[in-house]
Amino acid sequence: MLIINCGDRIDSALKRYRQKVRNTKLIDELKERRHFKKKSEKRRKTLLKAVHKNKVLLNQQEDND
Repeated sequence: MLIINCGDRIDSALKRYRQKVRNTKLIDELKERRHFKKKSEKRRKTLLKAVHKNKVLLNQQEDND
């Protein structure tokens, strides 16, 4: 539950609410929980993400050298 204290101004309350939701990654978690994923699928996804990050970092290092 998100608690927001901002007085009378509704626009600032909405802005703070959006920031808190974005910072807590609540929407991402809800999207992930919409459908069941097997452990193997999660593991494969994290592995592919790590491989991609590694490739990007290697390309950046090659560009800097």
